[in-house]
Amino acid sequence: MKITFSEAQKNRLTELGMKENETRLQFETVKEREMEYKKIEKSAVAKNREKLMSLTESIYQPKLCKLQQDLINCLLEEKFTQVTTPSTITRKFLERMSIEQAHPLYNQVFWLDDRTCLRPMLAPNLYEISQKMMNYCKMPLKIFEIGSCFRKESEGKSHLKEFTMLNLVEWGTPVEDRVERLKELVDSVLKAAHISEYGFENEDSLVYGIGLDVIGNGGLELASTSMGPHPLDSAWRVSSSWVGAGFGLERLLMYREGEEGIHRYSKSISFLDGARLNIK
Repeated sequence: MKITFSEAQKNRLTELGMKENETRLQFETVKEREMEYKKIEKSAVAKNREKLMSLTESIYQPKLCKLQQDLINCLLEEKFTQVTTPSTITRKFLERMSIEQAHPLYNQVFWLDDRTCLRPMLAPNLYEISQKMMNYCKMPLKIFEIGSCFRKESEGKSHLKEFTMLNLVEWGTPVEDRVERLKELVDSVLKAAHISEYGFENEDSLVYGIGLDVIGNGGLELASTSMGPHPLDSAWRVSSSWVGAGFGLERLLMYREGEEGIHRYSKSISFLDGARLNIK
């Protein structure tokens, strides 16, 4: 009977960057398996070490940081204004987003106390400052933020408890132009991210309403979008038409780099720029 790598061996090779199908080799004997495992592990360790050496000797900037900078440059060229807001929000802000105890997202929130939590999304703060800016700024008003969000996600291949979001919103987009404008903005962002293979699907979200999901090959969601006027707008005292989109940066990197899991390009003390740090 054929034998395969042990679970411990499979996990080690996966941590070192091997694809799942590459760990399914079959062998006639344990001795043959052990010899092949040592050979493959040695090669994988060398590749990880090479990535780390390249980062510290020539590249200097992890892909996640480089992607953030590329997206910032792209949106500044599109005349969007960058903003930064706190990583905490109030219970009141969540309730304005219709996220109360009965909502599925409520149980994923990291609460700091009875009234404050780590933000699970950027939208509440963007709503708040947009409403204030519209009192003074000309329309269309175009703003974006890149920052960390936090959710009690399952430890799956495409989810993280802390992840980096890009959210953009353009207030004052004519109603008849919203869908086309959304596609233009998504195209600009994904071009800056060096991603070309994706499509659009209609979506009706419990929180964000009617919009377009951006789907990559294999069905991976790369971005979600929305448009207004929207039922949530009244909670923030806004009435303008608008379009908005959100992108998870680690997921974009996972897709672009052809990885099977998201953790290699996450904010981590186990991985750095796609390389496993514990490679001994």
